[in-house]
Amino acid sequence: MESALKLARQYHQVTGGHRRHKIISRRFAYHGTTLGALGVTGVPALSTPFEPLLPGHRHAPTTNRYRPQSDDPAGAIEDIILAEGPDTVSAVFLEPVQNAGGCITPAKDYFPRVREICDRHGVLLVSDEVICGFGRLGTWTGAERYGYQPDIITFAKGVTSGYAPLAGMTFTRRIGDALRGPSGATYLHGSTWGGHPVSCAVALANLEVFSSADVLGNVRRNEGWLGEQLRELGHRHEIVGDVRGTGYFYALELVADRDRKLAFTDEQSERLIRGFLSRRLPELGLICRVDARDQPVLQLAPPLVADRAVLGELLDIVDQALGEADKLMLS
Repeated sequence: MESALKLARQYHQVTGGHRRHKIISRRFAYHGTTLGALGVTGVPALSTPFEPLLPGHRHAPTTNRYRPQSDDPAGAIEDIILAEGPDTVSAVFLEPVQNAGGCITPAKDYFPRVREICDRHGVLLVSDEVICGFGRLGTWTGAERYGYQPDIITFAKGVTSGYAPLAGMTFTRRIGDALRGPSGATYLHGSTWGGHPVSCAVALANLEVFSSADVLGNVRRNEGWLGEQLRELGHRHEIVGDVRGTGYFYALELVADRDRKLAFTDEQSERLIRGFLSRRLPELGLICRVDARDQPVLQLAPPLVADRAVLGELLDIVDQALGEADKLMLS
């Protein structure tokens, strides 16, 4: 993320956009905890202890259709660009499916509209693929899944399947040509462990397995069935207000009253998430994420090689845990 922030700023410097330093991202979105990335991250609890942050960060509504923050989330991004002044905005940072807040998926026209808005105002579009990239959504990138062309892609995690630490970014020829232009500019960035040969070798071997084992095809063949099973499971449990996601990346939002979309209080969320589910799910044999940065959610990110037998075991455990949670929280 720091690499992308610096690249976007330097690109505008060498192309004459000397005032373009502002960044737009979304509320509750997580993009990292280094000092530059903290401003892009939209979780105040993570950034408040380190204020003042670097200036120029603005946060737009999410695409959560269960608890909408805007009637037009894409238009809200353009509203921010216009309010700030288009010649001051460097880039828009977005995850294809927003992790924090619980697998928040976009409407079909969201990313094509954001792409058009960025183009119209000379703003770069950065696709944060740290979670969604390398198969999580059944494609190599989330941008491919949702049909948009980013200017910069950041990636990590899945490129090595977690077997070795590696992260990076890729960007369009337009940006590369600008930095190689008459100005003689060089991308001024580096890190102690950058380009480490062991991690890079692990990534190459991992990607060979992706191809030989048809990992992406496995996700695509099973994602529809997994979604149907989760929606049926959610319907059985009063504590589940919404089921959302795609690929092998789903969330169940947990509520105090499904009919009224009534949220749990902070105390109730603590009891449910920390006091019960975070303990009970591992006891039953399932490692998954339960979180309440926005509303309480149970997130599922199965291994990309999981077949329906493995997914069935996962569903059985979630079913049992939610049945117990129903009795604990709603009785």
